[in-house]
Amino acid sequence: MRGAALFLAGPLAEPGVFAAVTGHAEGGAPARLPDHALMGRGEAPVAVPRGGGMIEGRLVSMPEGAARDRLDSYAATLALVAREVEVLHGADRLRAVLLEGAEPPAGAQGWNAGAWRARHGASWPLIAAEIAEHAPPLSPGSFARQRTMIEVRAAARLRASRDTPPATLRRAARPEDFAWRADAPLAGAFFKLAGMRMDHLRFDGGRAEALPREVLVGVDATLVLPYDPRRDRVLLVEQFRTGPARRGAANPWTLEPVAGIVDPGESPREAGLRETREEAGLVLDSLIPIFGGYPSPGSNTDFFHCFLALADLPQERSWRGGLAEEDEDLRLHAVSFDRAMELVGTGEIEVLPLQAMLYWLAHHRVELRASAHPPGA
Repeated sequence: MRGAALFLAGPLAEPGVFAAVTGHAEGGAPARLPDHALMGRGEAPVAVPRGGGMIEGRLVSMPEGAARDRLDSYAATLALVAREVEVLHGADRLRAVLLEGAEPPAGAQGWNAGAWRARHGASWPLIAAEIAEHAPPLSPGSFARQRTMIEVRAAARLRASRDTPPATLRRAARPEDFAWRADAPLAGAFFKLAGMRMDHLRFDGGRAEALPREVLVGVDATLVLPYDPRRDRVLLVEQFRTGPARRGAANPWTLEPVAGIVDPGESPREAGLRETREEAGLVLDSLIPIFGGYPSPGSNTDFFHCFLALADLPQERSWRGGLAEEDEDLRLHAVSFDRAMELVGTGEIEVLPLQAMLYWLAHHRVELRASAHPPGA
């Protein structure tokens, strides 16, 4: 990329995106590219000649140093190319560099800023920052394979930022009470290992500064425990797990609730209904919220949204489930509640979220069964 100025158009001109890519504050001045139109639906639209057209954008100084490296990484990942253009800045005509897609896809239509904002406006700055932080840059092919998980991580961060959990006993945190900064590029192709430096207030009134920490950047997931209150039966999912295998467990097959990642644009409840259908073949209309929380807050960002599903489980039996296209190899077990609690007691159920969900059910089971067997029914 050559040139003294950069003309930002399309996604790069949207609020927060250029700052997320470069790590610098927003800035620049309004500018326009006459007789052109943006074509394409995605993050790499192309400016094509169009008489009377006008592309609105922003003119900024070309970043340098680490900020330039981040911009180059972003451009390489999205296969953006640099083109010199002449833009209008007030009454002046200036030469600037435009980053755009290599060519518009076949049948491309005009880039719709409103539609793009509705879908990506809140999440793309977070996605763009993760793209820019990769060293070496992600290839376009690697990005295509990892995109869904990158979007999932961005959605989880947005969900967390919008949450307002109570603080009646613990510290009521303020934004200035803690901060972190990246200390190393993200590592991994599915989940990501993040190295960072952490600052936070101490209980003695001081401040811990620049603490070296590593955390597994995971996902928001929905967990569902199907329960038949009329027959007092639960559904358990058995599958092979790499965590126990890597730890050295003699038996890495685990018993768990139905579980799955909350996909981009999906609510935790919607994810639970989808996963229950995909994993267990149960078509449900509603879920009962149980609780939500961090399974291991000292080492990863995972957050679990846990639900109970009232289901029809007519027989105590086992069957295979899961989606072949996702390489899922599952065995489903419909067992009595008492049998499930026996498995907790013997240690055969060793997955903590399932244990917690079963104990919640134990506390609410009488009420749920009474509702399923009303007096006189």
